[in-house]
Amino acid sequence: MSDAKTTPSEDTFDVVVIGSGPGGYVAAIRAAQLGLRVACVERESLGGICLNWGCIPTKALLRSAELLEQFHRAREFGIVVEGEVKADLPAIVQRSRDVASKISKGVAFLLKKNKITHVAGTAKLGARAGAWQPHQVEVTAADGSARTLTTKHVILATGARAKSLPGVTLDGERVIEYRKAMTLPAQPKTMVVIGAGAIGVEFASFYRALGTEVTIVEYLPRLVPAADAEVSKELQRAFEKRGFQLMLSHKVAGVKNAGTHAEVLVDPRDGGPGTKLIADVVLVSVGISANTENLGLEAHGVKLDRGFIQVDAELRCGDGLWAIGDVIGRGLAHTASAEGVYVAERIAGHHAIPVDYDTIPACVYCHPEVAQVGLTEEQAKDKGVPYKVGKFPWRPLGKAMASGDSVGFVKVMWHAETGALVGAHMIGPAVTDLVAELTLAKATEVNAESLAYTIHAHPTFAEAIKEATEDALGHAIHL
Repeated sequence: MSDAKTTPSEDTFDVVVIGSGPGGYVAAIRAAQLGLRVACVERESLGGICLNWGCIPTKALLRSAELLEQFHRAREFGIVVEGEVKADLPAIVQRSRDVASKISKGVAFLLKKNKITHVAGTAKLGARAGAWQPHQVEVTAADGSARTLTTKHVILATGARAKSLPGVTLDGERVIEYRKAMTLPAQPKTMVVIGAGAIGVEFASFYRALGTEVTIVEYLPRLVPAADAEVSKELQRAFEKRGFQLMLSHKVAGVKNAGTHAEVLVDPRDGGPGTKLIADVVLVSVGISANTENLGLEAHGVKLDRGFIQVDAELRCGDGLWAIGDVIGRGLAHTASAEGVYVAERIAGHHAIPVDYDTIPACVYCHPEVAQVGLTEEQAKDKGVPYKVGKFPWRPLGKAMASGDSVGFVKVMWHAETGALVGAHMIGPAVTDLVAELTLAKATEVNAESLAYTIHAHPTFAEAIKEATEDALGHAIHL
């Protein structure tokens, strides 16, 4: 909102949301739908990190990489491509930025449609006279002008930013984080990626598809450590086949910008001899730090745990204060959105259904894709959960063979006594979309027999879920 002057009543709200990422703007919209007067404060572009520098633009980059790889395989499909097929990184980056811009404008449209006041600037909680007093949110615009919003409730959805390793300086030139990796002016010939979580392997996958020689350094013994062990092993095989150099169970001893290149010193965790890696660029992807600085939290007694805001079971962190998303350390955009809806409905007195964190899917958009919901097999064993495993590889599936994409498998675990879904783990084509069916099964307690006898269209990738479930029951047809 750009009004130079406003009356006090115009700056009084039921809810002020600080941050407009997938948690913040969703919370704002749901609160407005329930009849509350809402303001949403954002210091950068609407949509937050996810829509501008995370989920959306990275998928645009990965789509370009996928298309390039398909062109390189064109002859397999009977297509002759004349001339050289190569990546134009500046054009790929520009398309990614255009997609992000369109999505951000879409959020602006939604806020306006729902009569939500957008306040551009940096927010800070003001002091309060005592309990049950209205909150004062002080907003400082880019030009230095100030504005004070009065509200009954504040939803903190300020997100997080990339963090680095101790002693490793992100210089934005040779040693970079994900934002810079999205907008490099030229394709590096060589790259070292530190960290093999979702962000690390997605960027590694993108640059490898363009032809960059990529080395991944990971402290733990496998790629995507949060995934099921069998999925991690399959991803490792696929990455090695694509020409990645993988240095698993290695720790980073030092990173240096040497002017014309970067140097990374890595040591094996078992104490063997170290290695010096030389690369054009080093991407550090080792986690996030919550954006809690200068929010005025101390004056309100808001507690932090490892830098993240502590909340109770209802996502409260103080009197009239709520927090959601990355700032509380939960991660995942769709988790933040679900939390935003829940908090908005709690504030409005609506029947609010708590977020079921056991049914939240997780996806990794590298090639091949990875998706999961529920417990991993290791977790199920640790918890003593009785389960039946079913697996189905993509190789014999008609749709996979026709599509020329048959790396990976679907793995499902059903409770041996109740038949409920314990966990599902997939690697391969379209799995980040297919996980929705298994998430629904997990959330609604669909049992194995119900899913196995649900007719799946043929030929589809989704048939693999049915086949894997039939395998768990002992009667897979095509295995």
